Parts: sequence; C-alpha cells; structure tokens
Amino acid sequence: MNKITCICLGVRSMEKAIRFYRDGLGFQTECTENNPAVCFFNTPGTKFELYPLDLLAKDISEKNPPQGHGFGGITLTYNVDRKEDVDKVIELVKQAGGTIVKEPHNVFWGGYHAYFSDLDGYYWEVAWGPDFQFDNNGLLKF
Repeated sequence: MNKITCICLGVRSMEKAIRFYRDGLGFQTECTENNPAVCFFNTPGTKFELYPLDLLAKDISEKNPPQGHGFGGITLTYNVDRKEDVDKVIELVKQAGGTIVKEPHNVFWGGYHAYFSDLDGYYWEVAWGPDFQFDNNGLLKF
C-alpha cells in the first residue's frame, strides 16, 4: 500500500504562494492555475526531526531569536546536494520575494546553511552537509 506524507501550509494568498514556490523556487507541481482551491507540490520525501525549541530559535537568530508571535517552533528544511546550492536557493528566494532571515554561512556541524521565511512567515532552512547522501528517490539518508 502506498502512503503519502504531506506537509500542509496555510497561506494567505494562493496566487502569491504558488508564484513563490512554483515560479520562484521551481518546485514541481501539476497546478497550472494561479488560484486553485488546493495545490500539491511534488517533493522526494521528508524526514521528521525533533530539536529543542530554544536551540532552534537561537539557530535561526542568536541575537534576536524568534519567539511567540510568528514562530511556532517549526521549520521546514530544503536540503541540497552541493554547498553552492544553498546560495542559489537563497538568491531564488530573494527574487521570489521571500525574506532572508539568516544569510548563508558555515555551521558548527560542518555544513553550510541559511534561513528564510516565505510570504506567509513560515521559516525554512536551506542546508548542505558534507556527509549528506540521498537515496534514488531524493530522500536524505541518515
């Protein structure tokens, strides 16, 4: 039996969100309309991660960690194959109208990452790691 895992984001404007993800970031979808009732994007898979809330907030911004309003303790992660892809994704986000929360930089665990928020304020991490490996379906392997 096939199982489908879906992460659903509630958005304020379908049209703006579709332009951001489909046209701006290049996420694959069969949606051709700009304002459908619902739109699904094809992703190779997801992982579920637990991380202490206070540390996650500090990882996003050590000097001004998000708290309460606008930050629910959840980030989505866009894992990439190559270090330079982090910079490329951040450029796409800038062009698509997203907000860069933390510019790309090297991190303590040996990787390279950045944070952005989409048009509805959802936080995304763009991450590359020297030991990241992906299976045939594009799913990050641990």
